Amino acid sequence: MTQDLPPPDPAATSLDRFLDGRLVVAQPAKGHHRAGLDAILLAATVPEAAEGLLVDLGAGVGTAGLAVALRAPRLAVRLAERDAKALRLAEANIERNHLAGRVETVAVDLLGPAKAREAVLRRESATHVICNPPYFAPRAVRASPSARAGAHVLAEGGLDAWLRVAAATLVPHGRLSLIFEGGGLGEILGALAGRFGAAAIRPVHPRAEAPAHRLIVTATKGSRARPLVLPGLVLHPAGSNAYLAEADSVLRGRAGLGCGDLTPVP
Repeated sequence: MTQDLPPPDPAATSLDRFLDGRLVVAQPAKGHHRAGLDAILLAATVPEAAEGLLVDLGAGVGTAGLAVALRAPRLAVRLAERDAKALRLAEANIERNHLAGRVETVAVDLLGPAKAREAVLRRESATHVICNPPYFAPRAVRASPSARAGAHVLAEGGLDAWLRVAAATLVPHGRLSLIFEGGGLGEILGALAGRFGAAAIRPVHPRAEAPAHRLIVTATKGSRARPLVLPGLVLHPAGSNAYLAEADSVLRGRAGLGCGDLTPVP
């Protein structure tokens, strides 16, 4: 757990409810990345029967990892994050959701030197890794000058650097879950190559007629099996912001995404 961090400032945060109100998360009201739908979709790829240790890489205030902890009670969860403000909020969110026995935080620069990272995030220690990395390449978008920029813009090394860390953290045949932007299929496949196989790729469409704006991927470390593209998840009906039944069930925590069996294989 992080130590000697001052408590979050309530005036600078909002309390947001997920999973039909079962998960309550404090996060910055403005000026930082705010977790939402992506985190809950990512958590839904982990099956309820999953066991072992799950590491949430770049956990922010902990939304995805905490959602996994509620979904899969046999997992221990480690929230790995470098931002001190996010870590303070993650600590508070662990306590707020009564998960201190199973969830902890780790202050770590994931893309920094491997020796320093592995001193606190041991190599080949996790059975599962989830990852919601920044989506955009530098100069591809106008990055916010605020702390949001680090959450949306990939640092040097791109997605490959994140999946290198994921592979180092996972046990052999451990399982990765990743959410990325809809146009990033080529980058995803390139970063998986040589590290992960048996990838199951599920496109997420805002509406049936729209291109996918997110890709959710599960994969197995060390597998040589070819990737599969699964049926897409459509969020909204035409002309409405209401959620369709399948998406609504996932976002309320009543159903998983069916991206493949995430139980580690021998």
